[in-house]
Amino acid sequence: MTLAIHPFPYRRDPLDHFASLRARPGAVLLDSGGPVAPGGRYDILTSDPLDTLEVDADGQARLASHHGAMSGNLFDVQQRLLERLPLPQMDSSLPFLGGLIGFWSYDLGRRLEPINGTAQAVNDLPLARLGLYDWALIQDHEQRESWLVATPERRQQAEAWLELAPAPTADFRLTDDFKAKLSAEAYRDRFDAVQRYIRAGDCYQINLAQRFSATFEGDLWHAYQHLRRATPTPFSAFMAWDDKAILSLSPERFLQCFDGIVETRPIKGTRPRGATAEEDKRLARELSESIKDRAENVMIVDLLRNDLGRVCLPGTVRVPQLCGLESYANVHHLVSIVHGHLAPSLAPLKLLEAAFPGGSITGAPKVRAMQIIDELEPDRRSAYCGSLGYVDRRGRMDTSIAIRTLVADAGRLHIWGGGGLVADSDGDAEYAETLDKIRHLMAALDTPPR
Repeated sequence: MTLAIHPFPYRRDPLDHFASLRARPGAVLLDSGGPVAPGGRYDILTSDPLDTLEVDADGQARLASHHGAMSGNLFDVQQRLLERLPLPQMDSSLPFLGGLIGFWSYDLGRRLEPINGTAQAVNDLPLARLGLYDWALIQDHEQRESWLVATPERRQQAEAWLELAPAPTADFRLTDDFKAKLSAEAYRDRFDAVQRYIRAGDCYQINLAQRFSATFEGDLWHAYQHLRRATPTPFSAFMAWDDKAILSLSPERFLQCFDGIVETRPIKGTRPRGATAEEDKRLARELSESIKDRAENVMIVDLLRNDLGRVCLPGTVRVPQLCGLESYANVHHLVSIVHGHLAPSLAPLKLLEAAFPGGSITGAPKVRAMQIIDELEPDRRSAYCGSLGYVDRRGRMDTSIAIRTLVADAGRLHIWGGGGLVADSDGDAEYAETLDKIRHLMAALDTPPR
């Protein structure tokens, strides 16, 4: 495969490019929210994968081009698919020169750890869905440039697809209001159960979530446009197939691996944005000075240090930022950064396997926290709290934690809100926090663009 990198017209809004592409098979948008989202830089848009891998509910991996299940470790299967692409014979700072793009659901973790609870599936999404792509349009919002990465054969096709008139959209609308699976009282009962587990010594922290669902009609791309313009975030994504879709507006990086350097950026600690500048500053200061929120963050940093230590070189795991304040459209967050050097003998997918799912959305210790979550949350999480992103053929990877994420299936739309519970958490405040994180997304869908 002879890849080449070609300049392409830059557009400030990647939605303009993707509107032409989105009706193609396997179309996917990794949307940095740039240049308006904090930290947003690269968008990656592509379609028409060479092959597609799905992991079904029984943990069986299947390729679209392959009859029957593929044997072996699920991440090794992904690595074998990735290695069907030859290594690019060029040096480039662009993040993606061909590879895998897609999602890994939180429920994939049930295949990795001994989780045997009673939570039920709420949709028919696979445990993972990944396309193998040999071309992409990459937008760099820092340099205000766009590049088409493609083989000569794909370049002509891709340019034609990107120049198509946007596919017509049917107006999106909710056909009923979002309704909570749990009542406030039922959430509080589960909060109390977590407190009992903490006092008994089972865990230090549990990330407890609740689900809201609504029916809808119309085009989910229409819905994503509105959500993205209302709250741009640096790890957003849109992918749709059959009657299913994932609309993610995540602010959180899970794992990045670039030339062997690993980074994870756990978020723990949240306050809503204030109605006035004075109130906003007060809430930000309150979060920065909160002993409880800092402790919650530090617990997860320790967990992630351990996860990275399983695959990184000894002595290389460091924490260059602990509990830094970052502000987004609707909330303030405390964000830490953990770095490490991946062992040279290991591929990034082994890093993903070692740390999956992200500790910031399980609690600590991870396996016991996942067991408690599966006991207390009535429904499985699906793509929520899983990851979306890419694994580049050269050994580069960037993935999100799929929070602030909506999952669509068979005419129903699901969204979850959660937060970390520790010994000194307040039940009413934690319940309110689950709403603070997603209220703006649910409200935005009540008034989609026309």
